[in-house]
Amino acid sequence: MQQRDTGDWRVCAIRGATTVPENSVAAISEAVTDLLNALEEYNPLTAEDMISVTFSVTSDLDAIFPAAIARQRPDWDTVPLLDVQHMRVAGSLPMCIRFLIHAYMSIPKADIYHPYLRGASGLRPDWASVSAHAP
Repeated sequence: MQQRDTGDWRVCAIRGATTVPENSVAAISEAVTDLLNALEEYNPLTAEDMISVTFSVTSDLDAIFPAAIARQRPDWDTVPLLDVQHMRVAGSLPMCIRFLIHAYMSIPKADIYHPYLRGASGLRPDWASVSAHAP
């Protein structure tokens, strides 16, 4: 394993979420792919930088594990991935997929892009202005 100059690197957390229109393999696969594409497009992040990724899904989604989709991406098969069911809270956003990624990053926290897509875009409106890179 390649050693990193630890001068500017630190462990950071990246959040993100999206929604799907239906509980199907195709809908979940498309949404997870879009979410991870946005993550990688707007953050200087590689699979080697990632410590772990936890996906959570609302209880109405059970057609496929998001980690199974992520594992198909180049080099993501080396990243520890976990799927969990998100806590059910009355009135919360349905059909939602979230992630929490811990990674080594060298950019300031304020420059991290946290992708909130589709119906999940309103979950963290405070992060909408965090990055000038947001789509």
